Amino acid sequence: MASAEGLALAPWDVLAGGKIRTDAEEERRRQTGENGRQIGLPWERTEEERAVSHALEKVAKEVGAKSIQAVAIAYVMQKTTNVFPVLGGRKVEHLLSNLEALEIVLSKEQIAYLESIVPFDKGFPATHIGTGPGEGFLYQMSFAQQTVSWPDREPIVAIKN
Repeated sequence: MASAEGLALAPWDVLAGGKIRTDAEEERRRQTGENGRQIGLPWERTEEERAVSHALEKVAKEVGAKSIQAVAIAYVMQKTTNVFPVLGGRKVEHLLSNLEALEIVLSKEQIAYLESIVPFDKGFPATHIGTGPGEGFLYQMSFAQQTVSWPDREPIVAIKN
């Protein structure tokens, strides 16, 4: 609905509470005792979070990014239009990653690769009515098939010189 109506999104926790990090960063935290946030959950990553981090690391190397966090932020901002992630940071490097994300341009293939790592269930009502023309079994059974839709708007991305 937000995309169809041109509404903005302000997603929270796009860096998974600090769990988006490389193996080297996690090992450094383990060695120094810094660990990470411990708000009722273990600070170490799950296998799924580790797989996402590895995928982000691969894409970061492809685009020449310094941090995988910047790639994660760029992904969220380039997935659809009008996305303004809520970001925080306790350290200078967090701010630098946030700024670096504004300079990263991801290809459609890189976005598709990142999305292929962990399955995502859109949930109800998207599973019933879909997220666009032709999707969802209720949409296909309705008269709505005869409507014409505007093409999806593209997100704003950085311009590389």
